[in-house]
Amino acid sequence: MPCRHAVSHATCEQSYRQGARDAKAPEEQDLVLLAPWRPWRLGGNSLLAVNKRIFREYDIRGVADRDLPDPVVRAIGMAVGERAAGRPRVMDAFGGVRSTTASVVVGRDCRVHSPRLFAALTDGVRVHAEVVDIGVVPTPVVYFASHHLKPAAAVMITGSHNPAEDNGFKILVGNDALHGRGIATLGERAAQLLEDPAPHPHGAMHSRDVIGAYLDFAVSQLELGSRRMKVVVDAGNGAGGPTAVALYRRLGFDVVPLYCELDGTFPHHHPDPTQPENVADLIRTVRDEKAEVGIALDGDADRIGAVDATGRILWGDQLMILYGKALLAEVPNARFVGEVKCSQAMYDELAAAGGKVEMWKVGHSLIKARMKETGAHLAGEMSGHMFFAHRWLGFDDAVYAGARLLELLSRGPRTLDALAAELPVAINTPELRIDCPDDRKFAVVAAVTKRLREDPRVENVVDIDGVRAKLAGGWALVRASNTQPALVMRCEAATAERLAEIRAIVDEAVRAAQA
Repeated sequence: MPCRHAVSHATCEQSYRQGARDAKAPEEQDLVLLAPWRPWRLGGNSLLAVNKRIFREYDIRGVADRDLPDPVVRAIGMAVGERAAGRPRVMDAFGGVRSTTASVVVGRDCRVHSPRLFAALTDGVRVHAEVVDIGVVPTPVVYFASHHLKPAAAVMITGSHNPAEDNGFKILVGNDALHGRGIATLGERAAQLLEDPAPHPHGAMHSRDVIGAYLDFAVSQLELGSRRMKVVVDAGNGAGGPTAVALYRRLGFDVVPLYCELDGTFPHHHPDPTQPENVADLIRTVRDEKAEVGIALDGDADRIGAVDATGRILWGDQLMILYGKALLAEVPNARFVGEVKCSQAMYDELAAAGGKVEMWKVGHSLIKARMKETGAHLAGEMSGHMFFAHRWLGFDDAVYAGARLLELLSRGPRTLDALAAELPVAINTPELRIDCPDDRKFAVVAAVTKRLREDPRVENVVDIDGVRAKLAGGWALVRASNTQPALVMRCEAATAERLAEIRAIVDEAVRAAQA
């Protein structure tokens, strides 16, 4: 099955039910056939089929009603609870000691199937541990709860920025995001647990409101100036709208909510601010309301987008320049982590301002781990994941990142469009997605890497995550998406003419690799 060389934009025009109805069954080679499941039968079949590809690099994700049946989700919950129950007492980032009684915090987004997944997951967790239910919250609130409540583990049920029919799990053990081999091992353990009858859940379940504590702590960490402005917040009907609006209003800003009602069918637009069509309504509303800034959140509010009063979209690497320069005024020689999709201008600007900047792999779990290893103060991705360790807790949080943007604007008279106008001008593509099956995408990237290494027009290759090739007057990136059946491509150059030439070189390499 060849890769289709075209940009794909996930849409949310159809309801979750239609999406589930239209979803095709996974191909046979995508399935792991497990032993008979005694308490449950899936569609009358004595064998339970599990799509092994839901266990991805840094989360578990699939089509909810196809890939995440209750028995599988319950087994995942048992594996998480088992892992939590086996963790030793450790010191928390706040200086506290975790409880000797294993507890697992569980939050969920507003997708239609999240309540079902919550019930199945917590049934499994409660075989080994207690559950702390923090309700419908954005992902950053689950991350915050892992520090605030000091559980042994935490799970966020979310499909993030994926289409409405998708869902999944982001998992923390202690304060560390489970990723890579840790996710794979959890999947293997869940498969083993499916072979036996399900034990009865006996752990308690408690409900806690964590949003209030999150807001209090965020306010305590922010250092605003005297200026306030009007801001439009577009949450795309995802989980972050109410929390973001509450925080920004508490800070004294004039907030105009846009699509901040919780609706897991995402009726207005797909909750992914990296796609220009998904911020079109935000741009229009900022202009109509005569606001200074628009802030966009993805479906679970761990990714931020921003627009200024002129309708200019500020991408993640551009926001990093603004955040980084403001941070360097407080912390000279601060350390930063970017990723392979970020503009060369970001690396150059932060280095010129006195920062120490490192290029790293894409992925929230991988970035957070690298920040801890290097002691970085801030990290950011082109996709809008922003990780503040400076006056925050080091996780990706679009709600807090939005507050930091408002903070830097509040400290001086200059508007966002004035600051944006001074950013380096580079001609680049947005993040382009090329449909490619999961079982082919890494092989295609390997073949592209080989071809670019052998191309005499390529000056240098960085292969820490896919291939980033430096050419005269620009660069190009091709990597496999860790969350979708797609390749990700981005190109940058000093001129539009050179950009077209570089993209043609990479297009040629991709076509040859997929032939």
